[in-house]
Amino acid sequence: MHEPIYDAVIIGGGPAGLNAALMLGRARKNAVVLDEGRPRNAVTREAHGFLTRDGIAPGELRRIAKEQISRYPGITFMEDTAQWVTGADGNFQITTSQGVILHCKKLLFTVGMKDRPLNIPGLTEVYGKSAFVCPYCDGWELRDEPWVILSNGADAMHFIPLIAGWTDRFTLCTNGPDGLTEAEREDLRRHGVPLYDTPIRSIESEEGIVQQVLLEDGTAIACRAIFFRPDLRIGSDLPQTLGCEVTEAGTVVVDEFGRTSVPGVYSAGDAVTMRHQAIAAASSGAMAAAALNNELNLDAWRNHG
Repeated sequence: MHEPIYDAVIIGGGPAGLNAALMLGRARKNAVVLDEGRPRNAVTREAHGFLTRDGIAPGELRRIAKEQISRYPGITFMEDTAQWVTGADGNFQITTSQGVILHCKKLLFTVGMKDRPLNIPGLTEVYGKSAFVCPYCDGWELRDEPWVILSNGADAMHFIPLIAGWTDRFTLCTNGPDGLTEAEREDLRRHGVPLYDTPIRSIESEEGIVQQVLLEDGTAIACRAIFFRPDLRIGSDLPQTLGCEVTEAGTVVVDEFGRTSVPGVYSAGDAVTMRHQAIAAASSGAMAAAALNNELNLDAWRNHG
């Protein structure tokens, strides 16, 4: 008995992958959404900035999405991990960690990003509860509260004017050499921004809510929120293994339609950009799925004309 050949396999089941599945289901395509069930935003209690779903729990957003997608019989969900991909456009083969082999015509990587280990003691305990990476996602709930910004160099000088729109009570901790010019330090002094370059000993919290940042010299900085830039890696190395071009930052290079440098392979969502917003990822997945579907239809037209 021959294995079925799906129109597409979507590797990754976050907002990008789910919206792609919705588009392909409505386009009458047969596709599998392959996802390990461990999303990066599982640490957060609420997702924000997603129209009609502001404040929803990330798991609930996925539940509703799957419920709505289930109306379309062509879409199948598998909780598994893609371990290996071989083949070429029109005939890809995916082997999963559970030994399942899937055959498909097109591939769509929506693998997102994963956090590398957080190297500051106590940061893991507050991440997603009172330590965040995006003020657009979580700044409103912490407006006017005292924040500590963990950053340095050019990243810090980019971030600080941005977050000043949510609170004017913040301190910059660089956890070592600040990487700033004297002109930048003077700019911080002029705006009354405290700067500490002493390494951080620990972040002290109660039930996930940060109380203070303790430096190695004993300085304690009271705060109710921490914002920091995470150290991220792409959620899977399969795109690169397959030959897709990637940037120095590790994101997959795609054109405006989500096409990678490998024929028949698409990518969308956080895997292709450093601008991480759930609603933007969903939009990216929808557009890539539409382009993938158009290519499938054109292939069928040419082959049966």
